[in-house]
Amino acid sequence: MRRGRWVAGLVTVGLVGAGVAGCGTEARAVCGVIVDSTSYADPAASRTDVTSKLPAFVDGCDWVGFAAVTGSSESSTCREDPVAVAASARENPNDNPVVEERIRKHRLTQVLPRAAELFDCPAEGEGSDVLGSFRYVVKQMGARRQPDVTHRIIVFSDLINNRGDLNVNKLDLGDAARKQKIKELRDARLLPDLTGYEVAVHGFLRKKGSDPDRFPLLESFWREALESAGAVSVDLL
Repeated sequence: MRRGRWVAGLVTVGLVGAGVAGCGTEARAVCGVIVDSTSYADPAASRTDVTSKLPAFVDGCDWVGFAAVTGSSESSTCREDPVAVAASARENPNDNPVVEERIRKHRLTQVLPRAAELFDCPAEGEGSDVLGSFRYVVKQMGARRQPDVTHRIIVFSDLINNRGDLNVNKLDLGDAARKQKIKELRDARLLPDLTGYEVAVHGFLRKKGSDPDRFPLLESFWREALESAGAVSVDLL
C-alpha cells in the first residue's frame, strides 16, 4: 500500500495513532473518497473536479478513507491509506486548539495527492465496478462509525457500472424494472449499507453515450438505489 509522502513534516508534535473525533473541537465527519480510474479518468475535467472540489469537502472531515473504481474494485491492489485528520487524545492530551489545527492542516495536505494517485490505477479487467468501490469505502468507514457523527462520501465517477450483476448500459430502466433490479442488488448484498450517509457524485454520466432518453432514467435508478441503501441525500452533479 502506498503511504503518505509528507509524514515527516510534523514529527515534533508526535503524529502517531489515529482518531475520529478531534481534540479541542467539535467532531467533524467520517468521510470517504471514491475516484474512478476507468474511462472516466481520461478527460482533463475529471481531474480538475478532484482538485477543485475535494479540498472543501475534506475540510469538514476528521477521517478520510479512499477507494478506486477499477474493473474489480473490492479486490483491487490499487489502494491508498486512510488519513486520520483529527488529532488523537495521545497527540493532543490537553485539547489545545492550536495543536489540533496544526495537525489538521498538515494531514489535510495528504488527502488530495492520495486521491489523485487513484486516477492511475491499473485496469484490472475490462469495465467499471462502481458498486464494488462503494462497498470497499463503506467497509472502511463502518469500522470508524460513531453515533451522532456525520458520514459523507464524495464520488468522482460517471457511475457507468458495467461489471458483475449490474450493467447500466443494458439495464431496463422502466419503473417496475428499476425497482426489481434494486431489490435484486439489495437482496444479494451488492448495495452497501449507506444508512445515514450523504453522497455527492461529480461527473455523473460525463460520457453520455448515444441515447439521451436514458439520462434521466439512469439518474432515477442511481438515486433510488442509493436511497434504498439508506443514503439521506444523493447529489448527482
